[in-house]
Amino acid sequence: MTATRQPGQPTFDPAELARLYADIAQKSGQLVTRFMERRANGGVLGLGDELGIAQAFFEAWGKLLSDPFKLAEVQMKLWQDYMALWQSSMLKLMGQEAKPVAEPPKGDRRFKHDDWQQNFLYDYIKQSYLIAAKHLHQVVSGIEWLDEKTARKVDFYTRQYIDALSPSNFLVTNPEVLRETVNSGGQNLVKGLNNLLEDLARGEGEQVRVRMTDENAFKLGVNIAVTPGKVVYQNELMQLIQYAPTTKEVYRRPLLIIPPWINKFYILDLRESNSFIKWAVDQGLTVFVVSWVNPDERLAHKRFDDYLTEGALAALDAIEQATGEREVNVIGYCLGGTLLAATLGCMAAQDDGRVTSATFFVSMIDFDEAGELEVFIDEKQVANLEKKMQQRGYLEGSEMATTFNMLRANDLIWTFVVNNYLLGRDPFPFDLLYWNSDSTRMPAAMHSFYLRNMYLKNLLTKPGGIKLTGVPIDLGKVKIPLYFISTMEDHIAPWRSTYAGAKLFPGPARFVLGGSGHIAGIINPPAANKYSYWTNDKLPDKPEDWFKSAKQHPGSWWTDWGNWVARHSGDKVPARAPGKGKLKTVEDAPGSYVKMRVDKH
Repeated sequence: MTATRQPGQPTFDPAELARLYADIAQKSGQLVTRFMERRANGGVLGLGDELGIAQAFFEAWGKLLSDPFKLAEVQMKLWQDYMALWQSSMLKLMGQEAKPVAEPPKGDRRFKHDDWQQNFLYDYIKQSYLIAAKHLHQVVSGIEWLDEKTARKVDFYTRQYIDALSPSNFLVTNPEVLRETVNSGGQNLVKGLNNLLEDLARGEGEQVRVRMTDENAFKLGVNIAVTPGKVVYQNELMQLIQYAPTTKEVYRRPLLIIPPWINKFYILDLRESNSFIKWAVDQGLTVFVVSWVNPDERLAHKRFDDYLTEGALAALDAIEQATGEREVNVIGYCLGGTLLAATLGCMAAQDDGRVTSATFFVSMIDFDEAGELEVFIDEKQVANLEKKMQQRGYLEGSEMATTFNMLRANDLIWTFVVNNYLLGRDPFPFDLLYWNSDSTRMPAAMHSFYLRNMYLKNLLTKPGGIKLTGVPIDLGKVKIPLYFISTMEDHIAPWRSTYAGAKLFPGPARFVLGGSGHIAGIINPPAANKYSYWTNDKLPDKPEDWFKSAKQHPGSWWTDWGNWVARHSGDKVPARAPGKGKLKTVEDAPGSYVKMRVDKH
């Protein structure tokens, strides 16, 4: 007798379920075996406080408990809000209109499912969480007599704790997950466990490497990073790509782009529709891009000086050979902008005038107020990081990627935890997130120098504060025209800090503020007609004064920069094809260096 399925009853695929169980058993066994092997080989569980979190919270709660009146006041306000929630919920339960006591911030996607608003229970859970989160954050942010660094660390990790305990992150308290579990007969949880084990295996059993996108959906040079060009030069640290022209004539002065070595350059060349590189080529610029190598222990000795000489300066030498032009316009993106500033200081000291204008994309030069990244950078944490780097010869890319993801944990961590592990879905193919997951290493010697001299000591702002290739760096000697583009919501390079960097140079500087954040605000093509940007021809001492009198423009800042750089690019000459100068081509763009991945999957 065959059983018939009742309406609404979940369907099962026994073969698929059996396959999932077999995969789970196999992966679990492999992970346990690997874990035991590492322990047997002398590995120990990391139980230290390398980040100084426990010490910071111990100090914070000690201060709080020393003020019982403050604690009583907080408890009273929390009780009042919960009473208001109870009254509001009772009115809603009886069918009356009731204004919410607590609402998520605009753009918070955790509570977008209709049940969070329409279902009495889930609305109550949501508001209860938001009330507790608000008061907990107010408690830690209002503790007096804490030093600034400790206060910032306590505030940051309290927010991480609050985000982690969101009811949207748990099966029983997430209505979307609960519905999916009922509808699939729990298959979503089985699939989610399988996804979790895969991500644990990617992290070698030591950490969960959460997948943000379908990494098999993209291939460099095939469906991303496809702007035509050739590698025309390479050394140990980088390949130099020259892109093929799309206009009959080009500006005389080439454009060199120095991306950060903390990420790969193709963020500027994801798709044809949003590729800054293609857009720049279409404006009649001869575009060269540095593609940094993904270093391993063999390059552990490479210093910041080497990135200057074998990166920026070597690229300028190669461009002169490739085009016959000595004068060049240069862009530095993020950390590449920090290197560009140091390079300009070195060149100015030696009367090297090859760079005629420089552009800084969301670049930190003055690190006095470096934003939330300061939470991860103090003497103790840098010393611990140096010990790890000395053992391996480099900083593992995934470690830095995790740091950046924590700055936007709800969007870059918990969204994917819910999707991959609770809903049991595969990540959606997304080119930007593919790039974000394509992490890079950094040589130990270089990264140690960068953290200590830039973040800890802020020596780039001091004339002669650092020496590179034996040359004292003084940014006050750099007098070429400069263009700074920063973004309103940047958590990595806060715009008020990048504004302070613009004030370090005595020459003409144009500061522009774009919308959105560190990536979306830069990768904002005119055709998308998104966000806005602000301009001000003056550069007052305080960034707040600059913004008060700044003029807002709709759309992309690319057009403003395009007009600016054209004025510094010389007259028009016949277009230059890669390989037609003194440098012969090595291989097609995007080259082989950018294809070196560090993750194992």
